[in-house]
Amino acid sequence: IAAFGYGARIPSNKSKANHCFALSFNEANPEVPGIAGLMQAYAQAVQSVELYGPTNMAPLLRQAQAIAQHRKGEYLVVLVVTDGVISDAPSTIAEIVNCSKLPISIVIVGVGDADFSQMDQLDGDDGVLRDRNGSACIHDIVQFVPFNQFKDNPQSLAAEVLREIPGQFTTCMKLLGVKPIGM
Repeated sequence: IAAFGYGARIPSNKSKANHCFALSFNEANPEVPGIAGLMQAYAQAVQSVELYGPTNMAPLLRQAQAIAQHRKGEYLVVLVVTDGVISDAPSTIAEIVNCSKLPISIVIVGVGDADFSQMDQLDGDDGVLRDRNGSACIHDIVQFVPFNQFKDNPQSLAAEVLREIPGQFTTCMKLLGVKPIGM
């Protein structure tokens, strides 16, 4: 699993916010071994970084695009955990529009009591997401989940996080002209 963080000062550069860093702090190899490796890297990163703004999500989404373009034949699910508003909404929207052309789903989990109305906008459930130039997402690829609504029910949280991915995957495969084996 390629694991990245954003919106923090990291040990190797405490002078400014880093908007896309490997959770393992090994930029040459951001991969961690499975869920256990992800949890370990996250726990280590939480102890080592200082959350710091501005919070820009666009660099993280550009990294996701690079991974998706490099990993031909794979479908990428990007899980973003955030505690509030992003500072680069227009750029983030543009990157989501770009991501919609690739085999990518984005799940954003909002933690805490912040105003997450901006994240609801990124979720294309209320209409087609368009960037400032009018370019539209080819299909809905974002699922926003407010953690507080599900924090007492882990099964419902998991179901909500995963709820839109099967449809997003199927739509993406149709758009890319990929047919199931044997069909």
